[in-house]
Amino acid sequence: MAYATTNPPFVVGGPLTGAGRKWSYRSTDPAGTVDDTDYFSNGSALGMQVGDIVEVCDTDTSTTMSFHRVTAVTAGGAATVSAGLVIT
Repeated sequence: MAYATTNPPFVVGGPLTGAGRKWSYRSTDPAGTVDDTDYFSNGSALGMQVGDIVEVCDTDTSTTMSFHRVTAVTAGGAATVSAGLVIT
């Protein structure tokens, strides 16, 4: 499944500005899919920055959580996250 801007991640903590925010995202996509380049197509518009942390809940399994770090935000606005810790 692909990312849909109608189901964006949301900020759950961190500074009001600058990197270091924590995001939460719920999707049926597994951690490996979320790690695809430019997965969050509107990451810049949402305010994602390199260094932010994204907590992902795979709702397809309901028991898998993973943690990722934003590694790039393109000029076009997409955000890429790195492989992270997966807890099952």
